[in-house]
Amino acid sequence: DLRKSIKQYLYQEGYVVESASDFVKASEKAGVYDYDCVLVDITLPKGSGLDIVKQLKESGSKAGIIIISAKNSSGDKIKGLDLGADDYLAKPYEPRELVLRIESILKRNSTKSSKIGDFTIDKDNRTVLIDDYAIDFTKIEFEIFIYLIENKNKISSREQILNATSL
Repeated sequence: DLRKSIKQYLYQEGYVVESASDFVKASEKAGVYDYDCVLVDITLPKGSGLDIVKQLKESGSKAGIIIISAKNSSGDKIKGLDLGADDYLAKPYEPRELVLRIESILKRNSTKSSKIGDFTIDKDNRTVLIDDYAIDFTKIEFEIFIYLIENKNKISSREQILNATSL
């Protein structure tokens, strides 16, 4: 039930969400897909979420990892963080706190120059390349472009775009 409610809440917040009901399914997904952020519960049916963290790190995944667990012992936190998790959130917690932690990890993991689809974006130098061809944007066009790219899976109102840019 918690997995389903987290999935629904994150979906309502505009995230694309996948979930796995047990260790085997989670391990399969972790081995196949590249995720921006992965939420892992330590106690999974058929295995340990800590093994998922280990698998992600050994495969070179760049995904941010948040461990969510009812286990609140310092030993579990240390082990999870030592394996490479970025954060540890003990149950119970507020859903909004989870979203804020996800946003923090996503911001931290974004690079100065990033490749999104056919676009290479350098925010510091305000440049966008498509197949090594520079696209000339005005300051406002660049801000709108970045906003739309960063919110590609969300529906944005005119007001949201105006508030996020210097229009």
